[in-house]
Amino acid sequence: MAKNKFNKDWLNDHLNDPYVKMAQREGYRARAAYKLKEIDEQDRLIRPGMVVVDLGSTPGSWSQYVRQRLVEFGKKNPHVSEGKPDGQIIAIDILPMEPIADVTYLQGDFREEEVLRQFEALLPGNPEDGPRVDLVLSDMAPNLSGVGVADAARMAHLAELALEFAKAHMKPEGALLIKCFHGSGYSQIVESFKKVFKVVAPRKPKASRDKSAETFLLGKNFK
Repeated sequence: MAKNKFNKDWLNDHLNDPYVKMAQREGYRARAAYKLKEIDEQDRLIRPGMVVVDLGSTPGSWSQYVRQRLVEFGKKNPHVSEGKPDGQIIAIDILPMEPIADVTYLQGDFREEEVLRQFEALLPGNPEDGPRVDLVLSDMAPNLSGVGVADAARMAHLAELALEFAKAHMKPEGALLIKCFHGSGYSQIVESFKKVFKVVAPRKPKASRDKSAETFLLGKNFK
C-alpha cells in the first residue's frame, strides 16, 4: 500500500512539475536538460568549437541541450554551415538512444576496447597530439536498490569511471561534470576530484528536486 502511495505521489509530482511541462513544450526528452542549462549558465561550460562527450547519454536531453548551445555559437561563426553546431558532440551509452541531429552516438560500454577505438576515431586531430576532449558530461546513475551503502558504492564506482575517462581523454584545461548523491560516499568522490582538479565545485540546480539527494560535481583544470 505504501509503495502504491509513493508511486502515485511521484506520478502526481512528475505530471505537475514545471520542468516536465517545459521539456515537453521545448522538445527536450527529459527535464534533466534544465539541470545542465542552469549549471552551464553559471559556469559557462559550453563554448564555441568544443568537443563534448556525453557519457550515459540516453534518453539524450543533455546532448540536445549541448547541440542547441553549439548551434547558437555556429550562427556567429561564418565558417560554420547554417543550422550546424560550432563543435562536436559524441554521446555514449549502453542503452539505445533515438538519433539527435549532429550528435554522434555510440552504443556500448566506454570501458571496452572496441567502443574506445570507435570513439577515438571520431575525435579531431591526431592521437599523437594528446587529449582532444574539452568537456565530459556524465548524468549516469545506478539503478537504486534503496540499500544506502550499496547504492553509494555503485554511485562512487560510476563517478570513478567518469573520472578515469576524463583523465584519459580530456585536455588539461577541460572540465568534467558528473551526477552524484549526497550521503554515504559523497565526500570520497569530492576527495578523488580534489586530487585531480584545481577547481572542484558542487552544484545543485533549481531543476534538481529539493527532496532529491542528487547533486552535481564539477571539476575544472587538471592539476
